[in-house]
Amino acid sequence: MNVAKIKPCDIADGPGVRVSVFVSGCRRHCHGCQNAEAWDFGFGEPYTEQTKEYILKLLEPDYIDGITILGGEPFEQENIPGVAEIVQIAEESGKSIWIYSGYTLEQLVNRAKTEREIWYILDTADVLVDGEYREDERDITLKYRGSRNQRVIETTATFVEYWKTGKMKPVIWEGEE
Repeated sequence: MNVAKIKPCDIADGPGVRVSVFVSGCRRHCHGCQNAEAWDFGFGEPYTEQTKEYILKLLEPDYIDGITILGGEPFEQENIPGVAEIVQIAEESGKSIWIYSGYTLEQLVNRAKTEREIWYILDTADVLVDGEYREDERDITLKYRGSRNQRVIETTATFVEYWKTGKMKPVIWEGEE
């Protein structure tokens, strides 16, 4: 996996002050994507042990509320092992975890039936911002998403309901406005 960039103090991609990790590689190629340079799997730098240590160091300060993983596409097959490792270190640091994906929650849950690391990532994350960016649905007034079709989903609450009822009904995040 390559990392396109790391923002040490980001306030645009989730609540509070966050570390944002942009992974490289995306086959979705959404028209109007703000990170089109990250479509290339070779863009940026390889994710290494030094990258992992750098992310851990960035997560240390108390003023850092969490980590956001976006891209590119975190759920491209090539990125899943590295994303799972980043999610694990973020969980161990006690920080909140947000993930952005062009896939919908339902698509990811379907894939997770055969790709177990996706279950781990979704189950560990606090929020999933899902759905491809659609320029015809663009709305700059939306918080933490670029188009109206995208959803900001509380994954923990969604999975609690799923395990109780057997039905996948996303619980929309109602965080601070």
